[in-house]
Amino acid sequence: MSEALAEIAALMEARLPEAVVSHSISVGELTVIVALDKLPEAVKFLRDDPACQFTTLVDVSGVDWPAREQRFDVVYHFLSMRQNLRIRLKVHVREDELVPSIVNLHPSANWFERETFDMYGVYFSGHPDLRRILTDYGFRGHPLRKDFPTTGYVEVRYDEAAKRVVYEPVKLTQDYRQFDFMSPWEGAEYILPGDDKAGAK
Repeated sequence: MSEALAEIAALMEARLPEAVVSHSISVGELTVIVALDKLPEAVKFLRDDPACQFTTLVDVSGVDWPAREQRFDVVYHFLSMRQNLRIRLKVHVREDELVPSIVNLHPSANWFERETFDMYGVYFSGHPDLRRILTDYGFRGHPLRKDFPTTGYVEVRYDEAAKRVVYEPVKLTQDYRQFDFMSPWEGAEYILPGDDKAGAK
């Protein structure tokens, strides 16, 4: 399998030298970093070339790297059922950059791209209907960004008196508890609740 993936990587580098930034093979999957402006060209090549035939788009997702200049990775997973191989394409994206939509090449990318826009705030140029898909239309922020607060900004509830759904600022009934996440199996330096009873007989 690794040999077949290495052949596909070499083929991409030979046919699309300006598109392929780098590639690696790990856990039986090929990951190719692609230049942002060459993404549609690379996707079309993988779909149409007889040696590739990656005709199934499995997923499109995002990764947030807030400290990096190119803050986001947009990640595409493809499957070639003919060859029983998988490939992952990645593009690095700054906050102010647009990612070319691949809806015209893979219609199933429509909802995947909408989800990535909704969760990360990544914009796709040429998308036929780029609007939120999981959050409400008036939702503020993008929930999978690392800087999004874990409580959100507002909470939603049904108001019986007003007979409608209302949005209110988040009110915490208690402060966040402080957890140290240290495994008790590794030996905490303090006595955990209940441990004091273990020694008593």
